[in-house]
Amino acid sequence: MKKIIHLTTVLLISLFTFQSCQKDNDDAVINPTTNLEVQNFIWKGLNQYYLWQTDVPNLADNRFANQTALDAFLVNYTVPQNLFDALRVSSTIDRFSWMVDDYVTLEQSLQGTTKNNGVEFGLSYKPNSTTDIFGYVRYIIPGSDAANKDIRRGELFTAVNGTQLTVSNYQNLLFGTNDNFTLNMADYNGTTVVSNGKTVALTKTLLTENPILINKVITVGTKKIGYLMYNGFYADFDTQLNNAFGELKSQGVTDFVLDLRYNSGGSVRTATYLASMITGQFTGRVFAKQQWNSKINAYFEANNPNGLRNFFTDKIGTTPINSLNMTKVYILTTKSTASASELVINGLKPHIDVVQIGDITTGKNVGSVTLYDSPDFTATNRNPKHKYAMQPIVLKIVNSADFGDYFNGLTPTHELKETISTFGVLGDVNEPLLKLAIGKITGTAKAVQQSAGKQFDYFRDSKSITGFRNQMYLEKAPEGLQKALD
Repeated sequence: MKKIIHLTTVLLISLFTFQSCQKDNDDAVINPTTNLEVQNFIWKGLNQYYLWQTDVPNLADNRFANQTALDAFLVNYTVPQNLFDALRVSSTIDRFSWMVDDYVTLEQSLQGTTKNNGVEFGLSYKPNSTTDIFGYVRYIIPGSDAANKDIRRGELFTAVNGTQLTVSNYQNLLFGTNDNFTLNMADYNGTTVVSNGKTVALTKTLLTENPILINKVITVGTKKIGYLMYNGFYADFDTQLNNAFGELKSQGVTDFVLDLRYNSGGSVRTATYLASMITGQFTGRVFAKQQWNSKINAYFEANNPNGLRNFFTDKIGTTPINSLNMTKVYILTTKSTASASELVINGLKPHIDVVQIGDITTGKNVGSVTLYDSPDFTATNRNPKHKYAMQPIVLKIVNSADFGDYFNGLTPTHELKETISTFGVLGDVNEPLLKLAIGKITGTAKAVQQSAGKQFDYFRDSKSITGFRNQMYLEKAPEGLQKALD
């Protein structure tokens, strides 16, 4: 099983009011009862780290005088998820915080390991419907069950085991406990999406996706264009990512196209590595800045300002980074391009020319942290009585120019939306988004024309539905924090 190092900033015990109140009321403090252990963990973790902590009255440092008062509040929430939801700001502000009852699954998913049949897909509404939806295959993960079945990019499906997909049942049908199911395939007949009689039986297995789907050099005249389709910022694949750039560098690429259209994010550290691989001439300069809640931010600004900054680097550990030294990069995006992918785009903009091609991105400019029920919320000395963990939003990330306000997404330089009828083959020079990028590089694409084909109203995609892989997270505490508090 793969393991990761999470962002697990230690408790700032001496800094915050709640802990002081506890010391002042030792005679009133009780040990949490067994059925409130998870609830205590949720409240204290969010009180400590939640980005919008000051906006939630029940998370205020002085909200409860002592543990007895806190327990009297927590006892009203017998279901941990209900407490977690009640302590968040509105869903229009916080769209991405979540919690799980099994941190093993969480740890695996943040490294691209999930129960998966290998079909990565999008979902859209059927024409003239607000309830019925259908799926379309974006790509098939190599080595998966689907890779051995008769199903490919661009195919449609409307039902699972004969049951029509709707906005109310799709999660249970596609992501429920049943690891074996059959997709009922379909066609678009020019008016609507209808079943074509084809079925594909699929089985989910524990699958680790290599995020480097395609890495190649496309030669057009005097141009050697590096093309990388990268589908997840999984830290366990940092070495493979560096090796991929080494291959491009050895072939003397003159231009570079980064395909993030289906990349919903992951590790901030990996995003920093990727930005450093694309460039190489900015080592030591600020790539991004972190903005935490007011009390944690104030601590760092006073004690270690650089702990809030991510810098371009020339090494992964002690291994030199293979950098292309690009001054311009072409990045392909869709509505599924999120979090760490958006960080790369936004973080590079103050330093080089970023040409974004495709659709507007998701708009996830905030990052999360894995919190466990332990004395310092780290994976060390976790409570053995349960496996709950939280992934709350704890910080906002901006670029070196202090811009990070893209809640509604990053707008492409050249808009070109994917259409199902013109999907094309990924990595092929005639695939519409890549073709446009090549045209811009070679100067042969004078105007952008939307591809012919029916555009459907986007609903969700397979990576964002579970929440596991629609993330931007840090893997370790910012430099200097733990030593300063020891």
